Amino acid sequence: MASGHKTAFYPFLIFLSFLTFLSFLSFSFSLLFLCGTAEAGYVRVLILDGEFNKIPDGRDKIVLLDKTAGKLLVGEKPYSGKIEVWGGDKGLYLIDKVNIEKYVKSVVEAETGRDWATEALKAQAVLSRTYAINRQMHMGQMKYDLTSSVLDQVYGGDDGYDKEVSDAVDATKGQVLVYNGKPIEAFFHSTSCGETEDPFAVFGKHIPYLKPVKVKCDLSPYSAWTRRFPADRIQKALKAGGMDTGSIIGMEIKSRTCTGRVADITVSGSKGVFTVKAVDLRRLIGWKDLPSTDFSMQFKNGHLTARGKGYGHGVGLCQWSALEMARQGMKYTDILSYFYPGTKLVKWK
Repeated sequence: MASGHKTAFYPFLIFLSFLTFLSFLSFSFSLLFLCGTAEAGYVRVLILDGEFNKIPDGRDKIVLLDKTAGKLLVGEKPYSGKIEVWGGDKGLYLIDKVNIEKYVKSVVEAETGRDWATEALKAQAVLSRTYAINRQMHMGQMKYDLTSSVLDQVYGGDDGYDKEVSDAVDATKGQVLVYNGKPIEAFFHSTSCGETEDPFAVFGKHIPYLKPVKVKCDLSPYSAWTRRFPADRIQKALKAGGMDTGSIIGMEIKSRTCTGRVADITVSGSKGVFTVKAVDLRRLIGWKDLPSTDFSMQFKNGHLTARGKGYGHGVGLCQWSALEMARQGMKYTDILSYFYPGTKLVKWK
């Protein structure tokens, strides 16, 4: 593992009023603030980690309780930058105001695997930076730009970076993909097999630089998978999403997208026949538990068996395919042009 210039950090005490506030909210966690230096060119990341797992909505009035430049330990993970602690009716929120290049290094580290080819790392760095800047430009009056979870990009804090990752990010410093002069919605995912997905099927909108393209998934551990779910689990998941089917007695595929993924599913229950979108079923059951919507299915003896391929929503760059392309000698610029036709790679200021 490699890291940049190290700064000495010194512990300090948090305000008594802040400790009282924590006690009042009955939070059981350990925080350690360490003094340091904030840097220019930043993004604001809402930390979703451990006890901190809530996202403020528009109705939750939050107030700034404390802030400091330095490092914050949440459990065993260190987050560096300008740390802000906000409090609201639903609890505490931690926001890490971090240098964007450090943020990108952490994301690339989390979003790729060991021994990842350099050109694939560079492509991921450009996408992660582009995604962050695009989000930053569209968050309006929100106190943060992104979350640290898969709701945006996985950000694991600052615990040193793999040298190859650090070098790849440094080599693409400031580079983003733009379309008509604006940073694109840089969607990416783990695995598609055969073809990536049309964004309209997932997000309900057409995006000119995101069209289905041919891909391979031979390297991916998600090139084939099987999942089995009891009917009552699906019933509970759908009910949590507002669809009360009653006891489920049957399920079948109703329609598919233009790339062959499942679009809609018919659910027969004791309270009637319902239609659920596959993307909603995946969200309600769990992203990891139902890896993609590219599957066949059979409902029998009170269980749903899904046999599929791929992992993720399928839109934009396929990470495992990009790795294969890089190993075959393609440059990151060519990889990005393939997945995002019509875009330009520019230095963003």
